[in-house]
Amino acid sequence: MTNPSSTTAGSGCDDTHADSAIPVHEALARIFAEIEPVQGGETLPLLDALGRILDDDVISTVDVPSHTNSAMDGYAVLASDLPVAGDAVLALVGTSWAGRPYEGSVVSGQCARIMTGASMPDGTDTVIMQEYAEHDGDKVTIRAGHKPGQHVRQAGEDIATGAVAVTRGTLLRPAQLGLIASVGVGEVIVRRRPRAAFFSTGDELRGVGTPLAKGQIYDSNRYTLSAMLARLGFETVDLGVVPDDRDAIEQAFRKAAGAADVVLTSGGVSVGAADYVTETLERIGEVNFWRVAIKPGRPLAFGRVAGTLFFGLPGNPVSVMATFYQIVQPALERLTGIDHVDPTVCVDAICQSELRKKRGRLEVQRGVLETNSEGAYVVRTTGRQGSGVLSSMSLANCFILLPMEQETVRPGDHVRVQPFRGLA
Repeated sequence: MTNPSSTTAGSGCDDTHADSAIPVHEALARIFAEIEPVQGGETLPLLDALGRILDDDVISTVDVPSHTNSAMDGYAVLASDLPVAGDAVLALVGTSWAGRPYEGSVVSGQCARIMTGASMPDGTDTVIMQEYAEHDGDKVTIRAGHKPGQHVRQAGEDIATGAVAVTRGTLLRPAQLGLIASVGVGEVIVRRRPRAAFFSTGDELRGVGTPLAKGQIYDSNRYTLSAMLARLGFETVDLGVVPDDRDAIEQAFRKAAGAADVVLTSGGVSVGAADYVTETLERIGEVNFWRVAIKPGRPLAFGRVAGTLFFGLPGNPVSVMATFYQIVQPALERLTGIDHVDPTVCVDAICQSELRKKRGRLEVQRGVLETNSEGAYVVRTTGRQGSGVLSSMSLANCFILLPMEQETVRPGDHVRVQPFRGLA
């Protein structure tokens, strides 16, 4: 790896008994230094491009607006007819409708009724809102106080013909699709979807639907990983559950690396006798770091396997989700090729629970965010916060983020809260 602070997997293993966890911001900096967006694109109809990353600039084929038009319902007049003081009485000569413009010309002393979006009649350059005019038969009275050129949208003032309407690297949301359609473009080139391969490790894991023997549990991590990756627009390769066996883990790694842009595993990055993920990477890859100062989720590895990006997530279900959202997701968004990754929305809330914490690590607790009778945000814990208590994620609608320097939170203290709705 090119980062000078990188370590080999071997040196990472030598660090097993050291308190070498790095802060989250340092972990992200190391990861971002290694990320190169995926290459390659495909052409899609505009209606199929929602959520994709634009791979080429969209050039406008028309002026937007295509014609000089009114921004209001009212009367199109000549600026030279606006009274400086008192009133002006103008002759009403016709109406300009949206899609059916007034075909004649308007001269001094005249005006035309005009609707929002309708073309400005020849000769006119200003619109008087209907609320500020008095209409009586074929006469319209306007008062002083108006500005020349008001309430008029000029042709091409939003986007001119030949201008870049949407730039390469933009995430295509509904607003971008509408803008692209407005410039007459029906197909776009988007970046290919990145592919993620993932598997779980552990002799105790079984697939859903399989009877459990004593000491066995169902593997939930692949389901949460698959869902989180899908929400980011990734193609996924599910390699199932891999037993705690050196050869099996090495084969799984090689298969995953050959099939995807990024490999994710859950379990096997701790220091137990049967935790072979980091050990295997010593032979076929390299590790940049393998401990992060975050709870839950401290044993998190990042590196490469056979040249492919690799994230080794903890085995506990809550740790998988917490580390994915705080560390992995920002990296994967960059891998997609998006130019500007949106910051995750956080809000300030009054905590209603006591939250025990020690200094020295970011804690990601699960909470329920609500508003009180005064409209202020309040948050309470979901209860037990153990990294294996997956129900704490299901009951929660937010993370309560307690920074490294934070100590125990008392009821009434203000905390930083990350709503789940803003995560993906």
